[in-house]
Amino acid sequence: MYYGTNVTPPIIHPTTNIVNNTFSSTVVPHIHPIHATTINHHMYQHKHYCTETASCCEQPCHQHIDCCPGPMPFGPGFGAGPMMGPGYGAGPMMGPGAMGPGAMGPGAMGPGAMGPGAMGPGPMGPGPMGPGYY
Repeated sequence: MYYGTNVTPPIIHPTTNIVNNTFSSTVVPHIHPIHATTINHHMYQHKHYCTETASCCEQPCHQHIDCCPGPMPFGPGFGAGPMMGPGYGAGPMMGPGAMGPGAMGPGAMGPGAMGPGAMGPGPMGPGPMGPGYY
């Protein structure tokens, strides 16, 4: 005799948990502003030069010495006469001892005697025609 398949009530086991992980990506923009300033530096070197000039001038000095015995043979214009003028004939710088020893003593033509300004204004000092002429 066939009695068929017997089925018993089900046995229920505890639930098995299975974890399925899924991934997605989301872009979140973060903005960090940057400012760049370019500073151009330029050095100006100011070089100062001092140019020099030099000048030289001569101041002639004339001396007339009477070496002749007796009166002077030079004629009119030298000595007492109608053309008597500065530097001719008797004057404060003429006579015995006027140009003798010691007349140009120490310091007379020493340092500074012909220094700056000794001749007055102009390149050769004031002259008969004004400054700059001699």
